[in-house]
Amino acid sequence: MLEFFFYIVIFIQVIFYLFFFSRFAFSKETNYSKPNIPITVIICAKNEAANLQVFLPLIINQKYDNFEIILVNDHSTDQTLAVMQSFKKTYNAIKIVNLVDGKSNKKNAVTQGVKQANNEYLLFTDADCKPNSSHWISEIASHFNAQKKIVLGYGAYKKINNSWLNKLIRFETLLTAIQYFSYAKAGLAYMGVGRNLAYNKSLFNNNNGFKSHQHIKSGDDDLFINQVAKKNVSCCYTIDSFTISEPHTNFKKWIYQKRRHISTAANYKTIHQLLLGLFYVSQFLFWVVAILLLVIDGFSKIILFLFLFRITLQYYIYGASSKKLNENDLILFLPFLELFLILIQMSIFIQNLIAKPINW
Repeated sequence: MLEFFFYIVIFIQVIFYLFFFSRFAFSKETNYSKPNIPITVIICAKNEAANLQVFLPLIINQKYDNFEIILVNDHSTDQTLAVMQSFKKTYNAIKIVNLVDGKSNKKNAVTQGVKQANNEYLLFTDADCKPNSSHWISEIASHFNAQKKIVLGYGAYKKINNSWLNKLIRFETLLTAIQYFSYAKAGLAYMGVGRNLAYNKSLFNNNNGFKSHQHIKSGDDDLFINQVAKKNVSCCYTIDSFTISEPHTNFKKWIYQKRRHISTAANYKTIHQLLLGLFYVSQFLFWVVAILLLVIDGFSKIILFLFLFRITLQYYIYGASSKKLNENDLILFLPFLELFLILIQMSIFIQNLIAKPINW
């Protein structure tokens, strides 16, 4: 009976890897002609004075002829506004939106930034992100056309040597990217990351922005994309299009961030919740049932073959994907990272059932 159950788990896993994840793993990035459409880069910042000093020049100096930058100061208590104003003195294309009334709210900050945008095409990133090249804007902008109104980019995290937490954070980011790129290519786009995301201003306005989920404190990126994405999505994953962020170096803070993200996913469309949930459950059961079979009876030849087949298939798919996203160093640790992440996610699910995170 347990062996038959293992066959079902393997079958589900193989479907995910071959039908969904292979779409991204073996896709080829299309060489689009570089446009000169007007772009508005929007950065919302709360107490980000130090990061703006470092990373804003990398955006100002992008090799793109037609863009403006909107900086939204979201109730900062440090020198964020002063830093923004100092950059504006030397770069006329910067526009500052200073929010002082009401409570700090990321969705409101984004909305106010969108309202001030002069251009139809909007590109979002965070104050602690740096573009991976001076061609970041042009790479993302090249994916817009009459049919594609959303562009999903990759928001990587900086590599820190000899840090298991860093590997875990980057592995979770890699796995998330494999999923959202793959589902987008299957016509089932369900999220993007605000560190590297672009869409049309008219798409935002025609769907009333964040109105349908304004009561949810997070989701300015994934819930909005979940709401409006259809077949209007393009995926951009050239190395020049990446953004790189500073990762958490504190395990507790990273866990809290993941708790917020997972609680937001409960508001995804049903089909997306089912797919994401089924994949996680099948991952979990693969290891649990395999260990039980090994302890109870040892592996039969067919069980051993299926176990190794699934591991090999995973290495093959994730290996091709990690090469695209410049995360090759993670593959050596794949089984350990997967097991550790599965256990962490289980603990997060349990914590969120007891008490959802309330501070954002």
